[in-house]
Amino acid sequence: MDLKRITAYCEKLSSPPSDILLKLERETHLKTLAPQMMSGHLQGLLLSFLSEWLQPESILEIGTFTGYGTLCLSSGLKKGGRLHTIEVNPELSFISKKYFRLAAIEDKVRHHVGDAFHIIPAIDEQFDLVFLDAGKREYLLHYDLVFDKVKPGGIILADNVLWSGKVVDSPGDKDTEMLKAFNQKINDDNRVRNLLLPIRDGLMIVMKK
Repeated sequence: MDLKRITAYCEKLSSPPSDILLKLERETHLKTLAPQMMSGHLQGLLLSFLSEWLQPESILEIGTFTGYGTLCLSSGLKKGGRLHTIEVNPELSFISKKYFRLAAIEDKVRHHVGDAFHIIPAIDEQFDLVFLDAGKREYLLHYDLVFDKVKPGGIILADNVLWSGKVVDSPGDKDTEMLKAFNQKINDDNRVRNLLLPIRDGLMIVMKK
């Protein structure tokens, strides 16, 4: 099975991204060194659907990058809701803030620049939806940091948990081994229900009991 052709077919037969998302995708490819870090069409749609189904009052995103996922996640926020997004690299803010303005979501988004380890404890909110998409070696730490801030019935999403399929190899490099440990921790955690989907580079969906 040709995964690239299958993905192209899925994209062709899925709702198209908005003009703003298309412009953001183009600019991300033009102005960043790793545009593959962007959520992209299919995963972006899934983030939008999940947010719109949940109708969250509060969302936390760890790893803004250029803001594609942020725009998608914001689509389901309740009136007066807030999305906190954290990005460690300040050089990316000029892109994300531009598109928050173009998408008219500036009043919904609180953009934090810095280390999530220091920022998360300072956010005095309970979250309906959390999206982990930053450094993979920090997933275990970020999961533990946010867990008590997630409401019962809330959702934690973790991106890139298949790591180009390397998680099925043994032994793996350090990033791979950290992701394998993260996936196993989630599966062993009796406080949650979880579903690992092979969409894009792997998406772990965790529901807090």
